[in-house]
Amino acid sequence: MLIRENIELLERTYLSPFATLSENSKGRDREEEQCDIRPVFQRDRDRILHCKSFRRLKHKTQVFLTPRGDHYRTRLTHTLEVSQNARTIAKALRLNEDLVEAIALGHDLGHTPFGHAGERILNSICEDGFRHNEQSVRIVEKLEKDGEGLNLTWEVRDGILNHQTSRMPSTLEGKIVRLSDKIAYINHDIDDAIRARVLSEEDIPMEYREILGMSSKQRLDNLIHNIITNSLGTNDICMSQEVEAAMRALRKFMFEKVYCNSLAKGEEERAEGLLCRLFQYYIEHVDEMPMWYLGMMEQGQTRERVVCDYIAGMTDQYAIAKYEEYFMPKAWQVN
Repeated sequence: MLIRENIELLERTYLSPFATLSENSKGRDREEEQCDIRPVFQRDRDRILHCKSFRRLKHKTQVFLTPRGDHYRTRLTHTLEVSQNARTIAKALRLNEDLVEAIALGHDLGHTPFGHAGERILNSICEDGFRHNEQSVRIVEKLEKDGEGLNLTWEVRDGILNHQTSRMPSTLEGKIVRLSDKIAYINHDIDDAIRARVLSEEDIPMEYREILGMSSKQRLDNLIHNIITNSLGTNDICMSQEVEAAMRALRKFMFEKVYCNSLAKGEEERAEGLLCRLFQYYIEHVDEMPMWYLGMMEQGQTRERVVCDYIAGMTDQYAIAKYEEYFMPKAWQVN
């Protein structure tokens, strides 16, 4: 069968000259035999989709800790919205959808329990600091499959590592995910904030709404269209200056009114205290962690780094359950 080869031929024929072709990948850290059906980026997408870290995202906080309602975003639904936005842009620009989707699905694998509150506290107590984008790469390289990793291609790992505002991916597909991430969280966090009654649509300054749209649906549509229009036929992924400035201003507004809002973030101090106590507990009781984490220390990883890896991988519920197990009297624990 020549299925993979035919797909790669279709990529050469159809995709933009600026696209990253599967056959031109810089490859994997460990060489392996090619799949007879799937090109390398499609294979990476599948590996991420089936890994344990991806499944745990459904029980990790996006913005609101332990929200009362079924319709608030989790880290998993955020990831799926990023992927959908990114694929829409990639398809319109004739870029590599498999690469875009693999980066999008993997970009937040390294997020901690309790959202950015968890990231902040681990960054303050871990000896080498903690950044979720770097942890996402660490997961796919070293932690998944009991230390074997997923052995993803260089392009996917580059896109995952560089999806944050302060960095820039090497491929146009990575740049799409970088912008799609911001588009997704700004719009769905507004939606969740309105649902939580932290914000109303009318609270958003009219100067931003007139440029971006009068609802989350309009803003999402306008931002995606603007990226496509301004990137079409170019070797870059960009917005118009007016729209980019408005989106930056709206992001700053969200930090002031939502991400740092005392009502939305009222439980964060408790969550940070919980993770601090868990970290110290595992430093003193490393034997309570799964055996393969202990094996990482035997291979030269520091105790602090391994404990950080273990806690970062926890879901919100699992971290709470472990805290109750170690620190709460048995009679107080919820059965």
